[in-house]
Amino acid sequence: MKVQGGCHCGQITYEAEIDPEKVAICHCTDCQTGSGSGYRTNVQSVKGTFKLTSGEPRIYVKRTADSGNPRAQGFCGNCGTPLFSTTETDRQIYGLRVGSIRQRSELRPKSQGWYRSAQTWTQDLNALPKFEKQRPA
Repeated sequence: MKVQGGCHCGQITYEAEIDPEKVAICHCTDCQTGSGSGYRTNVQSVKGTFKLTSGEPRIYVKRTADSGNPRAQGFCGNCGTPLFSTTETDRQIYGLRVGSIRQRSELRPKSQGWYRSAQTWTQDLNALPKFEKQRPA
């Protein structure tokens, strides 16, 4: 599936090919911190298909990810939107941040990784009150 994505301010855009069957939630502590939430939803690009179509992301290398491997984290230097992670040197496969993909409503997660780090409150959101727009004060 071909996807397009970008940052919140529109400065950076990209396109890539992905397999929608590989959309996954990651509960590792790095993804919790990097997303500012209880988990992050990712999908890998097909090797060699990731292409920036505008802008240039800033790169931060996390020297020791939960996996033990250094990971280059790409984000918008203007608005801060997390866009992807990839290896530090051989950048052919990108872990795209599903929230930055325009087709995100079509990308239902198929698995959960690093589940041992999962926050218990992420496991049953159905019981919470729901509001169509911003929660009333």
